[in-house]
Amino acid sequence: MELRDYLRILHKNWIIILICVLAGVAGGAGVSLLQTPKYSATAELYVSVRSSDGTEAQALNQGTTFARQAVQSYTTVVNKEIVTSRVIEELGLDLTPAELAAKIKASNQVNTVVIEVSVTDEDPQMAANLANSVSSNFISVIVDELEKPEGSAPSLVKIEPVQSASVPGEPISPRVPINILVGSALGLLLGLGVAFLRQVIDTRIRSTHDIEQITDRPIIGTITFDPDAGKRPLIVHEEPKSPKAESYRALRTNLRFMDIENTRHSFVVTSSLPSEGKSTTSANIAIALAEQGAKVVLVDGDLRKPKVATTMGVDGSVGLTDLLSGRAEPKDVLQRWGRGRLYVLPAGRIPPNPSELLGSHTMQQVHDQLLAEHDYVIIDAPPLLLVTDGAVLSELAHGTLLVVASGQTPRSALAGAVAQLEGIGSEVSGIVVTKVPTKGPDSYAYGSYGAYGAYYGTDESGNPMTEYRKIGTGQMPIVSSRTRATRDSRK
Repeated sequence: MELRDYLRILHKNWIIILICVLAGVAGGAGVSLLQTPKYSATAELYVSVRSSDGTEAQALNQGTTFARQAVQSYTTVVNKEIVTSRVIEELGLDLTPAELAAKIKASNQVNTVVIEVSVTDEDPQMAANLANSVSSNFISVIVDELEKPEGSAPSLVKIEPVQSASVPGEPISPRVPINILVGSALGLLLGLGVAFLRQVIDTRIRSTHDIEQITDRPIIGTITFDPDAGKRPLIVHEEPKSPKAESYRALRTNLRFMDIENTRHSFVVTSSLPSEGKSTTSANIAIALAEQGAKVVLVDGDLRKPKVATTMGVDGSVGLTDLLSGRAEPKDVLQRWGRGRLYVLPAGRIPPNPSELLGSHTMQQVHDQLLAEHDYVIIDAPPLLLVTDGAVLSELAHGTLLVVASGQTPRSALAGAVAQLEGIGSEVSGIVVTKVPTKGPDSYAYGSYGAYGAYYGTDESGNPMTEYRKIGTGQMPIVSSRTRATRDSRK
């Protein structure tokens, strides 16, 4: 994945990420509200050792060294039962020695002889009382019992309080800012995890990068999503100035430049699965080609669920099956559409053996005859992964246009369709992406809309232009080097 893919994922899932962050903030605040405030009081004790002999300097040095070594052991005695039991008796607490020990913490900084005794409690006054009581009883235990020599000699260890515990004014917990910060961080991590998990489990085509990982065939057209496409499928005819109609014209331009040496072309338009827009694409390509004066025939090669007749608004009772069965001639079933030189060949009656008819020698003859009489033959074929009809038709035509629906076609389906065509030696001329969103993060995955497309269009007379042309929607791929060379030779 590239940086733009990561940014697209973040852009696409920013609401989920924001919700998770806000949930984390709410969780941190909720935990803080549910926690009972606790206060901590600290008393400091200074440990010293008297030497029984030697000079004063030697005694001071020896005593300090011993005290630094002994103080580490003393900190472990502070919350032992020998101390806590006396504190409980002194203050009359309703606690066990173990419960009181959990409230006490003793620490010592390195290379010092100061012991810090901290006590945490829900009552600030009790925290201070406990800290002072623990300190005094700890001194008594160490000086009068654990470190007292035999006989009546005084203890060599001396512990004195240097700072008594005072009543704390602010609680040490809950730490609201830290809890909120931790909650927001956990929420952010959760949101990012959900975002990238959605990306991993989402196997649909979302960007040109997804297509490039499957096939190296160029994307020759991007058609924007139109929620009313079912009501007005012939957008090039019904709304000729719309951005979507212009995107079909851009696709037409790329088709014209695919094989500039030949004057007649035939293309099969198919897809991997149903409802990806292949029939609508076939019809609009045919209309766009006829707009420039080309003689075009649109053939409904789907003999199972034909749609061309309905889409184009012509009689579909007779058509291709009548030609293949020998009951009619092309002139009898071809229906002229519009004012241009566009002809429609419906599927006719649905036969029981579509694959056999489309793969017959008669179909080859019909194709060659139509191609001899027209500049373009556009064949609308069934989906490749459902039946073999589309693959059979692809062997007849000069090239195959594979339609992919953005946000709908699974990557595995596109890979299967490409593998099927390549397996029989059919040429995938290019990919046409339909249903491309015009807003949101996925719209940027196919190029910027309303920008200068990276292709050379044609002028009103149909001649190649020598400069960039602003297109209404979609970023078209660069034309082939052969086309560019032809363009340059005309300058």
